[in-house]
Amino acid sequence: MFDGPVDALWIESMNTVLDDNKKLCLNSGAIINLTAHMTMMFEVEDLAVASPATVSRCGMIYMEPSALGLMPLVKSWIEMLPPPLKLRKQTIPIIDKLFEKYLELLVAFVRKSCPEPVITVDNNLVQSFLRLMDCYLVPYWDTELKKVTAEEVEDLEGMIEGIFIFCMVWSIGCTTTLDGRAKFNSKLKEIMGKDNKYKFPQNGTCYDYKFVIDKKEWIYWTETVEAFTIDNKAAFAEIIVPTFDSIRMKYIKGTLLKNKKHVLAPGPTGTGKTVNIMNLVNLEMPEEFSAVPLTFSAQTSANQTQDAMDTKFEKRRKGIYGPPVGKRLILFIDDLNMPKKEEYGAQPPIELLRQWMDHKGWYNRLSKEYMEI
Repeated sequence: MFDGPVDALWIESMNTVLDDNKKLCLNSGAIINLTAHMTMMFEVEDLAVASPATVSRCGMIYMEPSALGLMPLVKSWIEMLPPPLKLRKQTIPIIDKLFEKYLELLVAFVRKSCPEPVITVDNNLVQSFLRLMDCYLVPYWDTELKKVTAEEVEDLEGMIEGIFIFCMVWSIGCTTTLDGRAKFNSKLKEIMGKDNKYKFPQNGTCYDYKFVIDKKEWIYWTETVEAFTIDNKAAFAEIIVPTFDSIRMKYIKGTLLKNKKHVLAPGPTGTGKTVNIMNLVNLEMPEEFSAVPLTFSAQTSANQTQDAMDTKFEKRRKGIYGPPVGKRLILFIDDLNMPKKEEYGAQPPIELLRQWMDHKGWYNRLSKEYMEI
């Protein structure tokens, strides 16, 4: 499987293996046959440097994300919902109605009226929304210790719209600027309607409140944390005063991290991203989590990244590595965009991380064995 940018050099070497004779002719003079059980897959960003020969041999088909639409993502997500939600006849239809009411209208509104400092694509906004929803549905999976009752599911039906709106605000509505947020706020309130039992308090916007499940109501963000006092012994540089933004961002990042979701935190320089994330992963996560900080620079290579990570793992059994038993590692990478781009646009340290995200591991460079991590 080849992913990342097409590189004109290796893609030319592929031409022989993609021909009818199916032989890979390497520069060393070695010739390797492609057997009937092997296939090659290309998952590429663009075809800017690929020759027509390669494109025609692979029979590449390019699909615009807009041709797919958003509903396939939603439908496959609904298929994967916790089984107790499917036992009651009305739960899934309630969720379907919420998608019909909000999703496409709000995504279209963000595209048309809300400028984004970091450009996103519609499918990814929806994926972010579904990930956040997943975090709130974790208690509804049956475990060995606890079976979910019909009463709990009925209780969820009563407040699902509140959770739904909260997740919408912090996925689809949070990539825009302050002006865009003001527009999104009024559009959301308009779609919610006057008679919604989860409407926001009069003061402030939808971004100012958190939906608290225990109370089933919207509560001002600053009221969800304890009052802040400065420790007299702390050095001046160690004092971090929680702000409205840091309370919200830490809560959302923490929720995603505890549920094994990846988080990307872009933003202008000097707004406290690193300080707040370090504070979250080192001090505020449950005990089973431990953090590994890495900082990328222009000179960081894929090998350095891999070696830095490999020292943190223990061997569990043959071919399987991970943190000490009972622990979870959070890899925190600062300055993710820094590694220098190669001639054709690849950034090897980022490609390595993506290999882990897609395939859950990488190869040991000495023994050539695959390490599942």
